[in-house]
Amino acid sequence: MAKTSGSPATTTVKRTDKKSARTRVRILDAAAQVLSAKGYAGMRLSDVAEVAELQAPAIYYYFPSRDDLIEEVMWVGLAEMREYLTKALDAASADATCMERILIGVETHLRHELEISDYTTAAIRNAGQLPDAIRDRHDAEEKKYGAVWRELFKAADAAGELREDLDPYLAQMLVMGTINWAAEWWQPNRATIDRVVANAQSFVENALSPRA
Repeated sequence: MAKTSGSPATTTVKRTDKKSARTRVRILDAAAQVLSAKGYAGMRLSDVAEVAELQAPAIYYYFPSRDDLIEEVMWVGLAEMREYLTKALDAASADATCMERILIGVETHLRHELEISDYTTAAIRNAGQLPDAIRDRHDAEEKKYGAVWRELFKAADAAGELREDLDPYLAQMLVMGTINWAAEWWQPNRATIDRVVANAQSFVENALSPRA
C-alpha cells in the first residue's frame, strides 16, 4: 500500500482544480511509490504509468524525461521531510531540553521515511544512485535538512547534554545514518512504527547523554 504524502509540491497542486495539475500529482505520487520500492535502476515509466492509471507516453507531457521525474521526486522527499521536522520542532514545548528536541527529530524522521511519505523513502533509499546530472537540487536540499540537525547537536553540546568524548558533527552523522538505514531493513510484520521509534529514541539518548 502506498503511503500518504503531504509534500509541498503535492499540497500546492491539490488546491487547484486544474485537471493537468492533478494528473501531474498522480504521476509524481506513482513515481515516488515505484522509486521507493524498485530503486533508481529498476524504475520504469511503464510501472509509473500503471500505478498512475495512465498511458506511459502521457508522462512525457509533464516531464521531459525519466530523470526529470526522478529529480522532482527526490527533491520533494527531502523538502517535505525538512518541513515536517521544522514544524515538529516549532511545536515542541518551550522548556524542552536539547536532548528532547533531538529525540523529536528521531521520531519525525523515522515516521516520515517509514510511514508517511513514499517521496521521503525514495529520497533516502536512492540518494547514492543519482547521476551527477540530476544531483544539484537534491544535494542542496540535503544540506538544508542536515543544517537543521546540525543546530540540534550544536545546541545539545553547548548545553552540556552530549558526552564530552563525542564530536557533535560525527555524532550527528552517525545518528542520521542509523535512522536512514531503517528504510532498508524495517518490515511492518517485525515491529510497529511505534516500537521502532521508541527503541531508536532510547538508543540515541543512551548513546549521546553524559554518563552518570
